[in-house]
Amino acid sequence: MPVVEVIHPIRYCLYARKSTEQDEVQALSIDSQIKEMTELARRDGINVVEIKRESHSAKETGQRPVYNQIIDEIRIGKFDGLLTWAPDRIARNAGDLGKVIDLMDAGLLREIRTYNQKFSNNPNEKFLLMILGSQAKLENDNKRINVKRGLKTRAEMGLLPGVAPLGYLNDKRRDHKCEMLVDSVRSPIVKQMFEKAAYERWSGRKIYAWLKEIDFRTRSNKHLPVSLVYTTLKNPFYCGVYEYPRGSGNWYTGKHTPLITRELYQLVQEKLAEDHKPKHTRHSFTFTKIMICGECGSGITGVEKKKIIKSDGSERSYIYYTCTKSKGNPCENPYIREDHLIEQLAAIMDQVELDEIGARRVIEAEVSRYNKLQAATQHPGERLKAKEMDVRRYAKYLLQNGTVQEKRDLLEYMRGKIVMKDRKISLESVG
Repeated sequence: MPVVEVIHPIRYCLYARKSTEQDEVQALSIDSQIKEMTELARRDGINVVEIKRESHSAKETGQRPVYNQIIDEIRIGKFDGLLTWAPDRIARNAGDLGKVIDLMDAGLLREIRTYNQKFSNNPNEKFLLMILGSQAKLENDNKRINVKRGLKTRAEMGLLPGVAPLGYLNDKRRDHKCEMLVDSVRSPIVKQMFEKAAYERWSGRKIYAWLKEIDFRTRSNKHLPVSLVYTTLKNPFYCGVYEYPRGSGNWYTGKHTPLITRELYQLVQEKLAEDHKPKHTRHSFTFTKIMICGECGSGITGVEKKKIIKSDGSERSYIYYTCTKSKGNPCENPYIREDHLIEQLAAIMDQVELDEIGARRVIEAEVSRYNKLQAATQHPGERLKAKEMDVRRYAKYLLQNGTVQEKRDLLEYMRGKIVMKDRKISLESVG
């Protein structure tokens, strides 16, 4: 008897993707697509096994998670048909269109049905699908060119495309597209930001604290972060000019009302440049990042200061440790000089249990350092035996005479948090 090939009914996935065309939004919304295609499936007896929705654009290859999932499920045999509103819902780029054609060539995708067309695995219908997909890509490419040209034209007209910066509002009237209005509520504060930076020499952080103090808020009812304070102060839009696109080198004079003069803007830029100049020679401070501020919980940083000795006119350097104020709040915790800090750390070594000196095992293993200790004793002729090596004494010796790395290793092994408050150093247990 001849072998009869059994053709199984095609299992369709109904794929609905949101339209990006403004003039089609009402007719081709996701819900209306599903309604129309479900009715088509009922009328033509199409076996829809699952409905999937997606709102991502089809312009870029591989940027649609739901579509990518459908492709994977076709490969494993879950579906072998696609039901969608139009060919451009499947692909508006060459990459996604190529995936669909490859699946049809492999026999994994048997048919694609749209509202008024059918594409099966035959040369003519696949060729038509490729033409329609390429046409959609051509429309995308032309639209992108037209949009860029339109935005460039508006920029040349003195109209900055995009969201209005702080202190301005987008004019929402149809015949005033891309125009910006002065925000009567926030613009006076923005102007004061520039004035305080230029004339009162306020830093960005001080302006940030002031804005928080007066409860200044953005259009979204949020406090202005420090980063946006600096972004605002660096934006030339406020003095009447702008660069579009950013980094292009194309500068335009805007039609909007400037909030400040160009002279004021330039003074602010000079102030910001001064703030970013290194005030100190690069220095590797020994005790940074291993202590915390007992006042606000921020880290501790080091600062090197030079002083002139009155007796002989020589210059001497001192290292001080102070709060980084990284938590964003004012902190009045006073600084401490490094030699005083070391004295207190050495005193802590006499007070803590030996087990709290986490470097104890390391110290006991470093018998070879015995000669260093011997050379540092008050009686150089005294011969100490290695077995009499005193852990506390050696720890104190490292604090006073060790290398930067030896000092850091010792403190990083300590069983607890080293806290600095009111020029006092303490070791607090963890947990």
